[in-house]
Amino acid sequence: MYKMLRPGGVLGIEDHRLPESMATEKERTTGYMKESTVRALAEKVGFRFAGRSEVNANPKDTHDHPKGVWNLPPTYADKDENRAAYAAIGESDRMTLKFIKPE
Repeated sequence: MYKMLRPGGVLGIEDHRLPESMATEKERTTGYMKESTVRALAEKVGFRFAGRSEVNANPKDTHDHPKGVWNLPPTYADKDENRAAYAAIGESDRMTLKFIKPE
C-alpha cells in the first residue's frame, strides 16, 4: 500500500479492535488486532499516524467469543446457537485509523 500511494496520500484502516489489555496472542486466532499492532506495522513501512475515530466502536463487544469475531453478525459461526445474544451485541468493536504517506 505504501508503494501504491503518492506522497501525501491517505491510508484508512478499519479493523476488528482487540483491547490493549488483552493478550497479543489473541490476534492470531480471534480476528481482532490491537491498535498498537496496526500502528506499528504502518509506521514501520513509513506511514505517519494522522488520527483515529470511534465511529465504528461497539462497547457491547466483549472481545472474548469462542470463535472470535466470527461469532458475531453477519457471520454467526455457531449458526443459531446463542444467535440472539450475538445479535444483541451487533458487529464487532472496530478501530478506524488514518495514516498519511509523508511528502
